[in-house]
Amino acid sequence: MLIQQSRITVETTTGPLGIEIIQPKIVGYPNARFPGVVVWSEIYNVTGPVLRFANQIAAQGYIVAAPNVFHEFAGNEPIPYDAEGTDAGNSFKVKKLLSATDEDITKAIDTLVAHPNCTGQIGATGMCYGGHLAFRTALDPRCKAAVCYFATDIHSASLSPTGDDSLERASKGEIRGEVVMIFGTQDGHVPLEGRNKIRNALTASSVQPPLRLSFLELQANHAFIR
Repeated sequence: MLIQQSRITVETTTGPLGIEIIQPKIVGYPNARFPGVVVWSEIYNVTGPVLRFANQIAAQGYIVAAPNVFHEFAGNEPIPYDAEGTDAGNSFKVKKLLSATDEDITKAIDTLVAHPNCTGQIGATGMCYGGHLAFRTALDPRCKAAVCYFATDIHSASLSPTGDDSLERASKGEIRGEVVMIFGTQDGHVPLEGRNKIRNALTASSVQPPLRLSFLELQANHAFIR
């Protein structure tokens, strides 16, 4: 399927958030509508690999919104895949306020829902840091499904200067859609103990209604989807 890309900039309390929009292009049908997917990046904003990932999703018949996660620190451009960029991204993910993360999630969903080519049905996906953000996006009742690739820091609740409550809220039944968690068994970012903690919390009998969960562990290292 043909696709096209544009950028929408929305205002947030921490500054302009650039959201890359990738959508199917059907010649002769400019008003065709598609389900929406929020694609969350790693700690490097929307890089080439993340954009290719988003393009593949859009080419299957979805309208994709890919926010630049660290817009308030690094603007709305990619952060380099090098030692300096990695150090910066890792510092940003614990420096960013949880309220700012949640605002970005809301703005991303709002952008898709308001888009004239979106049906209003919303899903989310992401890798690494973005896998956690996809999981947190699933806490929004408008999100019907989330596919989370090697979602980091859910087990440690360590996003933001004061930590996060993503797993705690999910274990209380706040996620009403379907969730797929995908991890690599060789991933040092989410070790066996962390994966077990996440799985046990999400499958406990106290989670009501029970979460529609698929939990996959593959013989792979970190960031294999990239």
